[in-house]
Amino acid sequence: MDLILWRHAEAEDPADGQDDLDRALTSRGEKQAARVAAWLDRQLPDGAKILTSPARRCEQTVLALGRKYKIRDELAPDATPDDILEAAQWPVAKQPVVVVGHQPVLGETIARLLAVEAGSVPVRKGSVWWLRTRERDGHEQTVVWAVHAPESV
Repeated sequence: MDLILWRHAEAEDPADGQDDLDRALTSRGEKQAARVAAWLDRQLPDGAKILTSPARRCEQTVLALGRKYKIRDELAPDATPDDILEAAQWPVAKQPVVVVGHQPVLGETIARLLAVEAGSVPVRKGSVWWLRTRERDGHEQTVVWAVHAPESV
């Protein structure tokens, strides 16, 4: 299975009294999302399942991809790695799954799947991590297929 974890692009700082879910992308964030979305669109098969946090900045990020997606409340900023893996049906989903979400949970999910002892890895705003399961010598492994930052695509 392929699991693509995409951190939302750069968003506005929260205003006084503003709900965190209402924060929008900056103009720089819109450009970041467009660059990564163009790369992803070339790589993803047509049947890929795309899930996003209900946060406005995540939905704006995924809109740049121009594909159908589902908003999943369990992917909100307070999500856990278990929430992400369950929503993605890891590792048994038949099609690639893209999850658009937040730090630190994306980094915590990556760390868990790659057995990184630190418990989290840094994921830059707008970046995408593409993980893949495979079987080697009777053991299931998770490997990094690609990592792209907005500046690198």
